[in-house]
Amino acid sequence: MRKPIAIVAAMQQELAAVLALLPDEAKQVYAGRDFWVGHLHGREVVAVLSRIGKVAAATTAAALIERFQVDSIVFTGVAGGLARGVNVGDVVVADAFVQHDLDASPIFPRYEVPLYGTSNFATDAALTERLAAAVRAALPAARLHRGLVASGDRFVSSSAESQALQLALPDAPAVEMEGAAFAQVCHDHGVPFAAVRTVSDRADDAAHGDFLRFIEDVASRHSAAIIEAFLR
Repeated sequence: MRKPIAIVAAMQQELAAVLALLPDEAKQVYAGRDFWVGHLHGREVVAVLSRIGKVAAATTAAALIERFQVDSIVFTGVAGGLARGVNVGDVVVADAFVQHDLDASPIFPRYEVPLYGTSNFATDAALTERLAAAVRAALPAARLHRGLVASGDRFVSSSAESQALQLALPDAPAVEMEGAAFAQVCHDHGVPFAAVRTVSDRADDAAHGDFLRFIEDVASRHSAAIIEAFLR
């Protein structure tokens, strides 16, 4: 019997848009979270809100793997644009994640996760290609970026901090708060993981107002369209 696929949303509005696609979802409560089990295009799906921040995200990822035995996890959400040319409305599909706020130096190099020997956790190549294809099919007018996405337990919302991250991580097109945790947990369990983020702001002094407005007007529709194309 084929195991379910997990669809994780970063914000409640995005989760609601994904749930609207499922004709038969049923709620299960576990670890203080509402997990919605249903079907889409013949595939069993478990949909859940990630919660905000890396610790909450790691709890959600572990629950999906241990409790619901999912065979893969796809994350959809929003992010702040970092690299030059990554603008509001663009879409970023992650090839890998790094924790931009992890620093165990001088014992370990900055960003390196202790005892892993690496700072970057790659997404699953095949699942990521499928997700990128779904973005192109669902949102043909959107500009698609690929690359290393930075995660941290901060909502980056100042030009100074954004510019510092650009200098420190010049290969990172976007910054967010959960993906690196999912990537590390999925690495530990050998579960394929892929993630897509719609750019909601430029992670600068205007980020707060841009973010709230964008979630309501654009991000939820993007998430639903991408997930439907992915599972079609």
